[in-house]
Amino acid sequence: MKRIFQNMLPYWRWILVILAFLVVQAFCDLSLPQYTSDIIDVGIQNSGVVHILPEKITSEDYEMMQLFMTADEKKQFADAYEKDGEKYTCVAEKEDLEQLDEDLLLPVVMSYQVQNSMVDSSEDENTESDQEGMGQQMDLASMDKDALIQLFTSGQITDDQLLEMRDQLQDKIDTVGSTTMKSMGVAYAIACDKNADVDVEAVQMKYMWSTGAKMLAVALVMAAATIAVGYFASRVGAGIGRDLREQTFENVVQYSNTEMDKFSTASLITRSTNDVQQIQMVTAVFLRMVLYAPIIGIGGVIKVIQTGAGMGWVIVLAVLLIVGLVSVLVSVAMPKFKMMQTLVDRLNLVSREILTGLSVIRAFGREKKEEERFDEANRNLTKTQLFTNRVMTFMMPGMMMIMYCITLLIVWVASKRIDAGYMQVGAMTAFITYAMQIVMAFLMLTMMSIMLPRAGVAADRIHEVVTTKTTIRDPEKPQKMNDCKGVVRFEHVNFKYPGADEDVLSDIDFTAEPGKTTAIIGSTGCGKSTLVNLIPRFYDIESGTITLDGTDIRAYSLTELRDQIGFVPQKGILFSGTIASNLRFGDEDATEEQLETAAEIAQASEFINEKTDRFESSIAQNGSNVSGGQKQRLSIARAIVKNPKIFVFDDSFSALDMKTDAKLRKALEEKTKDATVIIVAQRISTILHADQILVLDDGKIVGKGTHEELLKNCDVYNQIARSQLSDKELGLADGKEEA
Repeated sequence: MKRIFQNMLPYWRWILVILAFLVVQAFCDLSLPQYTSDIIDVGIQNSGVVHILPEKITSEDYEMMQLFMTADEKKQFADAYEKDGEKYTCVAEKEDLEQLDEDLLLPVVMSYQVQNSMVDSSEDENTESDQEGMGQQMDLASMDKDALIQLFTSGQITDDQLLEMRDQLQDKIDTVGSTTMKSMGVAYAIACDKNADVDVEAVQMKYMWSTGAKMLAVALVMAAATIAVGYFASRVGAGIGRDLREQTFENVVQYSNTEMDKFSTASLITRSTNDVQQIQMVTAVFLRMVLYAPIIGIGGVIKVIQTGAGMGWVIVLAVLLIVGLVSVLVSVAMPKFKMMQTLVDRLNLVSREILTGLSVIRAFGREKKEEERFDEANRNLTKTQLFTNRVMTFMMPGMMMIMYCITLLIVWVASKRIDAGYMQVGAMTAFITYAMQIVMAFLMLTMMSIMLPRAGVAADRIHEVVTTKTTIRDPEKPQKMNDCKGVVRFEHVNFKYPGADEDVLSDIDFTAEPGKTTAIIGSTGCGKSTLVNLIPRFYDIESGTITLDGTDIRAYSLTELRDQIGFVPQKGILFSGTIASNLRFGDEDATEEQLETAAEIAQASEFINEKTDRFESSIAQNGSNVSGGQKQRLSIARAIVKNPKIFVFDDSFSALDMKTDAKLRKALEEKTKDATVIIVAQRISTILHADQILVLDDGKIVGKGTHEELLKNCDVYNQIARSQLSDKELGLADGKEEA
């Protein structure tokens, strides 16, 4: 898992920018439920009136509201209003009004209750049941406003009686809650506004429009922050994907055959594509969701506490249920997730083999068998994916079920609190939204807990490739190669493949000199190709020494060593592009004349000139639009264009007919007269005139010399020669060598 975070470190500045935008997004996201609550509680229930002090008030209501105030409260109240004819207009600032809501709530609610009691008593004389528990307040209900005001101003209500009445109401506020009591104070302010001819409907519409505009502005800011987060997260994810592909490719290109054998081509392709894609996707999702989850979760908890709903246990229950559900699903699905990448490797391997060998499959009528082999790999991957997908399909319905049940539970509990006067409808709506945000935050984290392990496996696989360094390295202080002559010497060389128990080559000792041709022949699997692969250091030897001009080839840098070698592999490889681009693979600055000369020597001019675009004719991927012989001739021409000091032909003439082979070797003699030529061949006719022929058998040199010498002295060579050519062609008559 830590590999994923290590990949993010170079992009820490972008991540800080993403965090900043996530905070903005979370702030906006958490603000919207409060606006919704305000619209319900203030805009609809309280007609858009926010504070308990009316905007305007009549003189009668002005005096009535002061009846239950202390001296300090009366001064605060008087400072908040200015007389405007027979009415009073509120001049207090917004901050002062919020403070007055707290300081004057008690006397305003008392005034509201007394006024309501007056109304009730005038409509219904039988109010005995309503008077229980109200004490002195209910005795005041039989009076009209003027009489009540006269009663207080005349001093008939003592300060002790007033304090007793306030204490009774304070106990009720403590029981019911200040929110509900504030609603009663706002209701009184609305009544006073109506008495003062204030257009309450206009006030309500103004509040609704202004709050709606604020919500729209917040939503637009949140949308902009969300888009910015998505954009930057995608950039970081794409950047990490690019870096990983680049690191993987750069490292793989330097691999020797040992590392290629260890990982396999199919696995390296999967790691460079599918695994990198997994990390890229998870990184983008991580920056977009996982970083956002704790921010919105913590913010939601703070907002829930601020609502004062007292239902935090509901959220704790929801989180426990979600964590429990996800834990069960992950424990079931995780083992299969770990198998999936290996099965993708297997499917890629089978697909690649089938597509590469399609012509062979058709030639041997193996289509059905290969389809069955592909189906098996495909079914294994499909079964694993179906299992994990089926397990994970329970997640979303389970999450939705939990969320809806939690919503019902909140509504059920909140309805009781609303009925008891401890909570408002808008607060319940906000609580539901905050609860869902907290639950979704945990849902995001748990969803990532499923994606991260698979991406972690992919990151480990890529890390394995990136950190596996090639065993074939440049020396710390490479020796400079001055005026290379091309003398290659094998001194008692032994070699075995990594992990093998026995040597493939044993005690190989010979010298290949400039201006001479050294040929290597032997039965299939005797180590011919392995031997020539040691010259450009595709593998390193176990013991002995390979020297170039008397210096161990391991003392040179790989670039300088391989610059002196023109290597033509056993299997001709061409790259997509043109004939010219393929021939210039060894020398980018080669002229058109050099290309023509090389093509003529390699006997490729004939079919090149038949093409309309000649050297600019296109070559398909892997040279699939040219024949095997044409591919080999172009591979030979590519080595000739390089003009190296050492030519290595690894069975490069096998696809050529005898006539073309003879022409090519004759033309090649002139070109390579000053170079060292090493030829691996199966045909005796190819190497008849070689200056030195090495006969390999079971990884050992069993014969060394010219054609004539080997016919006399080497039984293995004699058997190979007689199996291919007649005695007359070999220069023998009646079993004896002719003069």
